[in-house]
Amino acid sequence: MGPEQSVLIIATMDTKATEALYLKRCLEAQSLNVLILDAGIKHKSPVQVDISRDQVAEAAGKQLSQIQQMKPEGLALDSMISGATEIVLRLFEAGQINGIIGLGGSMGTTLGTAVMRAMPIGFPKVMISTMASRNTRPFVGTKDIVMLHSVCDLAGLNRITRAVLQSGALALSGMVKGIRQTGSEVKSSTAPLIAMSTLGTTEACVSFIRDHLEREGKEVITFHTVGSGGQAMDELIERERVEFVIEVSLHELVDHLFGGDYDAGPDRATVSIKKGVPTIFIPGNTDFLVTGPVEIARKTFPGRPFHLHNSAITAVRTSREELAKLAQRLAELYIMASAPVAFAIPLGGFSAFDSPGSPLEDREARYLFRNALKDKLPPGALVFESTKHINDPDFGRLILDIMRKISNGLHGNR
Repeated sequence: MGPEQSVLIIATMDTKATEALYLKRCLEAQSLNVLILDAGIKHKSPVQVDISRDQVAEAAGKQLSQIQQMKPEGLALDSMISGATEIVLRLFEAGQINGIIGLGGSMGTTLGTAVMRAMPIGFPKVMISTMASRNTRPFVGTKDIVMLHSVCDLAGLNRITRAVLQSGALALSGMVKGIRQTGSEVKSSTAPLIAMSTLGTTEACVSFIRDHLEREGKEVITFHTVGSGGQAMDELIERERVEFVIEVSLHELVDHLFGGDYDAGPDRATVSIKKGVPTIFIPGNTDFLVTGPVEIARKTFPGRPFHLHNSAITAVRTSREELAKLAQRLAELYIMASAPVAFAIPLGGFSAFDSPGSPLEDREARYLFRNALKDKLPPGALVFESTKHINDPDFGRLILDIMRKISNGLHGNR
């Protein structure tokens, strides 16, 4: 049995030894070699493990006794995460593991997924968790982690835990074996890389641009601006050589500034600016904030027009004052830039929700944003506008034309 079929279980063996051993048997039944890393803090594992908690503590630069004395327990957990991550990365780089699986409650999930987030996209990762029916963004982050809800507490073996643990083992086995049999689809590419942001409400625009760019031989990666999507996009721009960034959807900026749910943090959209990647900013999807069910929307944003997207998501109209503040934020980004930055404003509508007949339509708000942006930008800034809606093909053609102009040396005052 070669190392290409080895997988790693991460568990706190002082509390999850029974469940981890059952998971190991399920994985071994799929002809996988299984290693166990013990990240437990309080008590010694009742069974032999491959990587002990003392080794994990040592990899974190501490003695286990030091970690055991840390208060609050979150600090001790952080140390074990640091050590476990260091060890797992070593195993991965040495080609000794080809998949990772964890199990646990809130602490075990925090530990397991933190280690998984350090692994590259495409590397098999499964987390069996009591937390998987809740908001999983803090655990998944910007990585491709499979979260499997344990349904009941992972405390002992019963008809539910056996079924769920076996499902997790089969999921990981399928990933590992599939990659071994067919080869990884993660291949290096020499095609020029374009990063674009979007939501479903601007997908027609993005699809038009993507289709044209791909026909020109470029590789286009689009990101769904739900908070984690924008963060993942910025991470890609930071680590890869990106030729151009097209911010079709700036929705995460307004959600951050004004209390929406799709908040990607204060640094969203700054990476391309700081790194010197040519960027086009489009106010797509800034006509609304995202919040939860309509009852929450009415309470959080009273008196505003809203669109009921589904039972869990309500889009609430941004105010004209908020759009003016967004213009100020974009002007601040422009001043920080060392590479060409352009703005394209679709005066016919900022999203599918900002269309004739929609409760979120506000023609005057678009022109107010345009005027505020021009007023705040320095002379010579590249600002293009169109009377078309953002999803009109003519607006997509404008974006492609701006890209060509920038590539041919039209830099404004840069």
